Amino acid sequence: MKLNFLKFFPVALTGLIIGSNVQAQESASSVGTKPSLRTWSIGVNAGALTGVSPLGGQNDFSNWKSSLGYGLYIKKQITPGFALRLDGVRGKVKGDNSEPFNDGTAMPASMNPMESYETDLRYSASLSAQANLVNWSMFNQHNNAQLYALAGGGLVNYQTTTVARGASTGVEGNVTNKLVIPVGVGAKFRLSEGINFDLGWTINFVDGDEFDGVAARSSNDKYNYAYAGLEFALGSGKQLAFYSPVAATYEEALAAKNTANMLKSDLDAQKAENAKLRSDVEAMLVDSDGDGVADKFDKCPNTPKGTVVDGSGCPLKVPAPQVTERVIVTEADRKVVRDAISNLEFDLGKATIRSKSYETLNRVAALLVEKNFSLKLAGHTDITGSRELNLRLSKERAESVKAYLVSQGANASRIEATGYGPDQPIATNKTAEGRQQNRRVEFTLY
Repeated sequence: MKLNFLKFFPVALTGLIIGSNVQAQESASSVGTKPSLRTWSIGVNAGALTGVSPLGGQNDFSNWKSSLGYGLYIKKQITPGFALRLDGVRGKVKGDNSEPFNDGTAMPASMNPMESYETDLRYSASLSAQANLVNWSMFNQHNNAQLYALAGGGLVNYQTTTVARGASTGVEGNVTNKLVIPVGVGAKFRLSEGINFDLGWTINFVDGDEFDGVAARSSNDKYNYAYAGLEFALGSGKQLAFYSPVAATYEEALAAKNTANMLKSDLDAQKAENAKLRSDVEAMLVDSDGDGVADKFDKCPNTPKGTVVDGSGCPLKVPAPQVTERVIVTEADRKVVRDAISNLEFDLGKATIRSKSYETLNRVAALLVEKNFSLKLAGHTDITGSRELNLRLSKERAESVKAYLVSQGANASRIEATGYGPDQPIATNKTAEGRQQNRRVEFTLY
């Protein structure tokens, strides 16, 4: 009974595309394919085209003949076991009635008035799903040989020429397009990382009974293509088609086991190190005399209980309390200082104290000796001249006053002399009177 390919083919093609998407998703999770694996390839082949099939007899002629066919395909390997393959084939399919069928019967003229036919296979294009059936070794990640099977659907474009019995010339038929279903098997051998030797055989079922120019048996015609060729894997890396997930899983499990053993060894070593560290820490914390300092750091062992010790474990020496005398500055003391300030004069532009200032400075020195006061001397200038010169002059004048007071018996360690130059004016520097006020040495008792 004739198959209804027009209904079957769209459904089969849709299922093929959906199946390829599902397989592609599974490959990323279950097989763990890597981007470095080669997934695209192209193949060229040549072989014999015949109008006979072991899966359904032959066409409407008793004697089939073989002729040259050649093909090209592009293949996308989606998982190690599944690929989509787009094939194109050209050639001629021939047959005649010069010999009987295998069972000895001849094709009667009443059924087939033609003596021979020649079908020009202008092109045959089909999309097939290819399944890799067997890899030579399941324990090698990349095999060298495999068996595969394929099935799909497509379109065949052909023109048939028939020769009637007793005629000398043939009659050409119309150019015809028909759906075709290829089913096949093959074997592939990896010659190098990028080249494979391919042996294949497909039986192509045509959606029609006039592929051979005659509709005598009321059954679909078919043709057979047995070929040999080369396949070229594109890209770099290993070929996904020869990749064995079983071997990869085995090697991953072996690697995981080795890693686990290494981790266990490292863990055992870490445990031993931690035990030694705890022992060392416990030894360091031993405190025999209970003074709070471990024996390892105790420089005074066997300290009596309750003794307050320092960081080295030795008895802490408590310093005697110091009595700080309160310093009281009276108004009379401040007057002595004010008189000294008001009478203090220097030579012009120098740090030399004029003799008229000695009397009041002597009273300040006596006050410092008597009451053990501390004194701060602060020298100041106006803005006349450079700042560097004024800083130096103010400092030298304060030091000059300190030197005089020390010469009169004052304690040098209790006198501080500082020069501020023009930085702390108490009056304007725009008038002579203001500049005079700014040129000063301040005395501060404490």
